[in-house]
Amino acid sequence: MIDASTLERLQQRIAQVLAKTPAKDVEANTKAMLQGFFARMELVTREEFDVQQAVLQRALEQLDQLSRRVQELEAAGSVADPKTP
Repeated sequence: MIDASTLERLQQRIAQVLAKTPAKDVEANTKAMLQGFFARMELVTREEFDVQQAVLQRALEQLDQLSRRVQELEAAGSVADPKTP
């Protein structure tokens, strides 16, 4: 049976071998290429999206409150008719 220390040494040796191969360069180049591609697409992070979504939700709630208030004022006759001088 293989023990945990043997597996750990094997993993370390594999990592050392892979670090010396072109695979590491391919990974770095691919990452840079994708970052450039995403930057040109003007994508936002999930955090930025969530913040803007919260701001929009708050604005919609305020708009709804103001709309209800205007309806209340109109129903009470407090709002002047803009057609009368």
